Amino acid sequence: MASSNKSVLGPLVGSVDQGTSSTRFLVFNSKTAELLSHHQVEIKQKFPKEGWVEQDPKEILQSVYECIEKTCEKLHELNIDISNIKAIGVTNQRETTVVWDKFTGEPLYNAVVWLDLRTQSTVETLSKRMPGNNFVKSKTGLPLSTYFSAVKLRWILDNVKNVQKAVEENRALFGTIDSWLIWSLTGGAKGGVHCTDVTNASRTMLFNIHSLEWDKELCDFFEIPMTILPNVRSSSEIYGLMKAGALEGVPISGCLGDQSAALVGQMCFEDGQAKNTYGTGCFLLCNTGHKCIFSEHGLLTTVAYKLGRDKPANYALEGSVAIAGAVIRWLRDNLGIIKTSEEIEKLAREVGTSYGCYFVPAFSGLYAPYWEPSARGIICGLTQFTNKCHIAFAALEAVCFQTREILDAMNRDCGIPLRHLQVDGGMTNNKILMQLQADILYIPVVKPSMPETTALGAAMAAGAAEGVGVWSLEPEDLSAVTVERFEPQINAEESEIRYSTWKKAVTKSMGWATTQPTQSGSP
Repeated sequence: MASSNKSVLGPLVGSVDQGTSSTRFLVFNSKTAELLSHHQVEIKQKFPKEGWVEQDPKEILQSVYECIEKTCEKLHELNIDISNIKAIGVTNQRETTVVWDKFTGEPLYNAVVWLDLRTQSTVETLSKRMPGNNFVKSKTGLPLSTYFSAVKLRWILDNVKNVQKAVEENRALFGTIDSWLIWSLTGGAKGGVHCTDVTNASRTMLFNIHSLEWDKELCDFFEIPMTILPNVRSSSEIYGLMKAGALEGVPISGCLGDQSAALVGQMCFEDGQAKNTYGTGCFLLCNTGHKCIFSEHGLLTTVAYKLGRDKPANYALEGSVAIAGAVIRWLRDNLGIIKTSEEIEKLAREVGTSYGCYFVPAFSGLYAPYWEPSARGIICGLTQFTNKCHIAFAALEAVCFQTREILDAMNRDCGIPLRHLQVDGGMTNNKILMQLQADILYIPVVKPSMPETTALGAAMAAGAAEGVGVWSLEPEDLSAVTVERFEPQINAEESEIRYSTWKKAVTKSMGWATTQPTQSGSP
């Protein structure tokens, strides 16, 4: 926690960071990018059926209010005046889909989380009637997959009767988590602003990333009424004012999907700069400037950011791994081999090797570069010698191997191999993981001293918005960020042997699941 010396404080900016596992509210000093205070609340995930992942939108919203109030209390204890908070940014888990009633403000169904697999049969049905192989990808940069919002929304419209009724009666609104939060925080049923930003819109499969607008042909293909969609705005402008709580009247003026926010927070503003975020999943983004680059190696093309109404959009190539930190949570909650997430590092340190054990955590199929929904998690190479420490080590290695697969694809698409990898996210506190990552990539891994770059990116966008103007996005105007470097410590040959064995394990994880007809999810 930072000093409470009022003389060094510039204007402050708050950041709502609503992730898959938790919600946080963080407050930064706009002059130094220093984190002054924060509060965090874990979010429950519901698994009503195999492959289904849901969350309660009201619990998510309540957690945001709680985090804001608790952070403001902590600032008060530090003798920091919360009236210095001049803006709030929002960053969020992407693709997670919410439908609610615009007159009552009540969600009409649980939020269907990005990891959810129930839409596999929906995807197969749609792919059979898709007009040309490239129809969706050429407009959106995305493959037709369970991952993105359009198929989740299609499933809800097909299976939840009260949503069908609300759409017919013009009561329904759709949004990703950012839209649900901004609408609720700016008044909800009493004048809430129904909007999203270009980065979140670009993950719905309904948004044309060239024209930066909702695409009528895509909406017709998915049979989604355009009337329920939020207005698309830039990532940095005033959307509306907080209508309740300790920060009532403060503008919400920044909005970025979590991976775009981390790209901004890591100052990856130049073509070719990349970062990897280690959260519930793992996401490697490379800024490709003002042009869309379409991958030939299984990566996504996405909108990186648009930092102002009159500013051009920047694009990124992205590699998405479904399961990273989620594997640690699984070892804790499902197997019980650790009591806290932090224990994984201690277990792994005890053995220093997986002893030939490989873990492919394909709990939600495999995302980039395979896009293989039939894959399922496997642990292989087990012997009588294998114990929980080896499995813990293999779980950490799995995160690093998946990142290596994405980095290889990105290097082939971009033609210029990355010389180092900038990293952020909660898992980067694990020193064994970071060292393993350097060893497996065989390039240095560079971690900023303040790993909260996702929240920082949203705060930067909010503080830089026209009408707020308390944060400069010029790199030279921000204080130099100190970094921790992890250099490779094994030889290249050993790195390659371990990687090729991992690839063998991946092939064994594929083809396990066959599509089951989904049953109605009507509550």
